[in-house]
Amino acid sequence: MAETVDDLIPDLLLGTYTPRLDDKARLVLPTKFRGALERGLVMTRGQERCLYILPMNEFKNIYTQIKNAPLGDKLSRDYLRIFLSGAVDEALDKQGRVTIPQILRTYANLDRDVVLIGAGTRLEVWDTRAWDEYLQSNIDAYSQTSQEVLPRL
Repeated sequence: MAETVDDLIPDLLLGTYTPRLDDKARLVLPTKFRGALERGLVMTRGQERCLYILPMNEFKNIYTQIKNAPLGDKLSRDYLRIFLSGAVDEALDKQGRVTIPQILRTYANLDRDVVLIGAGTRLEVWDTRAWDEYLQSNIDAYSQTSQEVLPRL
């Protein structure tokens, strides 16, 4: 049987949502994301002080790349340490919630109001104010960099 486009491209995680953390630091994930995460997920530090929520298979892909980086290279060692030391494997509960550990909430300065964005193969969790500032400071450069990122667009 021939492969379809859906077989070749993993579930794309797209969009922007503004959930709130509950009193137990749980994040309710939108229903549309739950299928991609039902086989497990890993939450870890992302760049620009956000968190990454990765489907387990995507985390394994990233880990494979990281572990193949040269250990003699200080930048590779530093990245590996920071990325993996903050990583926690989690599972969604029956209501589609995931608990964000204190170490990660502190790293991303998360309180109650957060922004959850789909970034293709991962979700990013941002403090609302930090996301607004990031978006504001980068939106103008967005149109100017499209040629460098996507030369055929």
